[in-house]
Amino acid sequence: MEYKLENHVLSVTFQTLGGALHSIQTREDGLEYLWQGEKQYWSGQAPVLFPICGSIRDDRARTAGGKELHMPRHGIVRKREFECREQTEDSILFTIESDEETYQMFPYHFRLGILYRLEENRIVTEYLVENTGEEEMPYFIGGHPGFNCPLFQDEEYQDYRIEFEQEETCTVPRPVTETGLIDMEHRTEFLSGQRSLPLSHTLFEKDAVILDSLKSRRVRLCSGRHDRGVELTFDGFPYLILWSSANSGPFVALEPWTGLSTCSDEGDVFEEKRNVQSAGAGEIRKYAYTITVY
Repeated sequence: MEYKLENHVLSVTFQTLGGALHSIQTREDGLEYLWQGEKQYWSGQAPVLFPICGSIRDDRARTAGGKELHMPRHGIVRKREFECREQTEDSILFTIESDEETYQMFPYHFRLGILYRLEENRIVTEYLVENTGEEEMPYFIGGHPGFNCPLFQDEEYQDYRIEFEQEETCTVPRPVTETGLIDMEHRTEFLSGQRSLPLSHTLFEKDAVILDSLKSRRVRLCSGRHDRGVELTFDGFPYLILWSSANSGPFVALEPWTGLSTCSDEGDVFEEKRNVQSAGAGEIRKYAYTITVY
């Protein structure tokens, strides 16, 4: 089922499948910013990643207390139906609760809320992670919105760039495409005193770009041929993943994550993964990022 929020600037559509964004259009000219899921490239659009971001080794892990976890890439909610719990003129709340099926994969009781707010030319996405069980719950959460690139038919992918809030110098670890994991021992130079990254399909020939040491908490996807684009603000998310399909998909995903796929220097104990999040019994933790449309 689909739901819509509109104001004088944007028309934004959501779907209960995955509780996810489905369309972001400007009211003035109907320009579509969100990737529309062409299957030959990537059938997704903006999945919500919970309770893992990326992959765990062989899709399995265990908790410090000895419980077994068995989850596919990006977790267990992105292909499940959410319930629309509340809608106002400028906001909408989707929720999903753990059940017997999710408990077999992730042995914790939870409620996940996704609150979207429309503010002028901005879409605020807020995740509300609630531990409805009686023991500490480890988890990760992240977003995966893909954006049309190029936005117009007379442009090329190479017309676009990612602009960073701050000047960046960093290396990136190597993604292991065969397993979905990350090789932390082999890092390559990526940015050197730069605030701008020209886009090309060659960036994604070996899967995603894992920016695990950025200073910037705001990035912008923009073109050299006009002033339209999107900006992502991701305070509270330590990692930003850039991704597009290896077959030259006409989109780029800007993904704020709280955690990463299992890394080569990590074992399989879930609580020992980098930046693991935790919610106590009855606790609700909140995370938000903002998409600004130009």
